[in-house]
Amino acid sequence: MNKVILVTGANSGIGLALCERLLSVDTECLQLCLACRNMRRAEAARSALLTSHPKAQVALLQVDTSSISSVISAAQEVKKRYDRLDYLYLNAGIMPNPQFDVNAFFKGLFSRNVITMFATGEGILTQQDGVTPDGLQEVFMTNLFGHFLFVRELEPMLCRAGRTSQLVWTSSSNAHRSAFSLEDIQHKKGTQPYSSSKYASDLLSLTLNTHYNKQGLYSSVICPGFVMTNLTYNILPSFPAFLWTLFTPIFWLIRMFTNTFTLTPYNGAEALFWLFKQKPESLDPYAKYHSLTSGLGNNYTQPRKMDIDLETSESLYEKLLQLEREVRKKLKDEQKESPP
Repeated sequence: MNKVILVTGANSGIGLALCERLLSVDTECLQLCLACRNMRRAEAARSALLTSHPKAQVALLQVDTSSISSVISAAQEVKKRYDRLDYLYLNAGIMPNPQFDVNAFFKGLFSRNVITMFATGEGILTQQDGVTPDGLQEVFMTNLFGHFLFVRELEPMLCRAGRTSQLVWTSSSNAHRSAFSLEDIQHKKGTQPYSSSKYASDLLSLTLNTHYNKQGLYSSVICPGFVMTNLTYNILPSFPAFLWTLFTPIFWLIRMFTNTFTLTPYNGAEALFWLFKQKPESLDPYAKYHSLTSGLGNNYTQPRKMDIDLETSESLYEKLLQLEREVRKKLKDEQKESPP
């Protein structure tokens, strides 16, 4: 029986690399759905995949995880198309208006934390968040809450008797407990919304296992490592992309000291691909599965304990459920007020 796999943010970077790797192993028994915001780019990605795998089953789905109505509409479309969903890769994410703290960077160069700084961006990256038309913080909505709503909408497909389904969240080494607050889950008051949203995804994955494992749904978290993608290039928006290549020898040198510098989307997708081949019951809900690349260029996956606890994750889950009730009520009220 064909396995149905849906990947959000699949038109480029790690998401597209995952799709390529999946199809390289099996084109006959996979139904792949690229869930993307920009359909022009999604069409280009689909064409590229079909060029190398002409027999593959590759469908497109438009979804903007920063929009409540888009998420709900996309979920309804998925339920019309498929009668099952085996893997849901929650990969779409943004880091808007990143600010690079040059002073902190040069200070970090001469500290004992230099490798950690390069590997995680800790202390040198901040962002200026926006607000969506729905009135929610943009990074929170796009990276976390939009995906949460998607999962909730697709719950009947994901929780089916007699079989298992997997959620896989693309998190980050930039997910820090210090950036997250239960009193401000949308991170309205801080300057690290990306870090906050990724730490929240770590927490949410844990509690989803608590609530859904008995129904056959399992959730895992991965970290792709330091990968050269559009998100990375946007850290220095005024810095021409081609000049990043000048840093390549430095990055290769750093890789000799830290295996987190995966550098390419193919390498960064290692943990995503590895999880596809695992039995979900055997996975550790407290672990983040890291894509790693050795100094010699060998890829492997390694679980590392996350800095999370069940109490905090349950509290976040309850707050997300409450927010879900609020946005659904608001959406229902708006539909009543709008003319037929």
